[in-house]
Amino acid sequence: MTIMSSTTPIWFITGASSGLGRALAEAVLARGWRAAITARRHETLTDMQTEHGDRALTLALDVTDARSIANAVHDAETHFGAIDVLVNNAGYGYLAAIEEGEDAEIRAQFETNVFGLIGVTKHVLPGMRARRRGHIFNISSLGGLIAFAATGYYHATKFAVEALSESLSHEVKPLGIKVTIIEPGAFRTDWAGRSMVESRMIIGDYAETSGKRRQATRSVSGNQPGDPARAATAIISAFEADEPPLRLLLGTAALKIARERLDALRANFDAWAETSRSTDFPT
Repeated sequence: MTIMSSTTPIWFITGASSGLGRALAEAVLARGWRAAITARRHETLTDMQTEHGDRALTLALDVTDARSIANAVHDAETHFGAIDVLVNNAGYGYLAAIEEGEDAEIRAQFETNVFGLIGVTKHVLPGMRARRRGHIFNISSLGGLIAFAATGYYHATKFAVEALSESLSHEVKPLGIKVTIIEPGAFRTDWAGRSMVESRMIIGDYAETSGKRRQATRSVSGNQPGDPARAATAIISAFEADEPPLRLLLGTAALKIARERLDALRANFDAWAETSRSTDFPT
C-alpha cells in the first residue's frame, strides 16, 4: 500500500454506490490515494470505509439537495484539507419518446444530471481556485454527442453537461484547473437496469422508433461490452497526463459512433454551405 503523504491526491466522487463511480473509487483507493466517496444511500459505501480506513471518507449526498451538497463538500474538505479531483458521476437514464415524457420525471432528470452537477462544482471550485490547481471530471456520455430515439431527455441533459464543461474549461484553465468530459458508450453498469426510469405513457405510433429502442436498451443490460474497472483506469490515466484531454471517449463502439457523427455533421454542413454563406450582408 502506498504511504499517504501531503502529495497524495484527494478525490471527491459522486454517485459511487455502483457502476463506474464505485469502480473509480476502488481504483483510486487501491493506488493508496484518498477519496471522499458519496452516494444517496450512505450504507452502500461502508465496506470501502472499513477496508481503507481514514483514506476513504464515505458521505451521504443527494445532489438535488443544496444543503446536502454543502455539507458533503464541507465534511470532505474538513477531513482531508482539500479536494484535488472532482468527479461528477451522479446521474441516471430515462426512457420515453419526447411526447411520452412526463413533466415531473423530465424535471427530476435535469435536477440530478445537470443542476446537481452544477451545484457540486460550484461548491468545490472556491477551494480549487484558492490553491490554483484541481481537475474536474464530468461524466457525460456518447449520448452527449449524438442522440437516439427514446432517450431524448437524457441526451438533453448530457448535451448540457458537454456545453457547461467546455465553457468551464475556458474559464478555469488560467487558474490551474483542468476539465475533462468523460463520454462512455455502453458499459456493464446498472444504467440500463435498476437505475433506469421509464415513462408510464406509451404511444403506439412510436412503437417502431422509441418503442423498439426501449426494448433494445433493456435487453442489453448486464451484457454491455464496456468494463467499468477498465474505464476507471482510463480516467486515472487522463488525470495523470501532463496534458489531459478535454473529451475522453470510452469504448470501441463509442469511438466508432462518434467518428461517424463527425462525418455526418461535416456532410450536412458541406451540403448546405452555400445557403449558410448566403445569409451574410452583401460585401
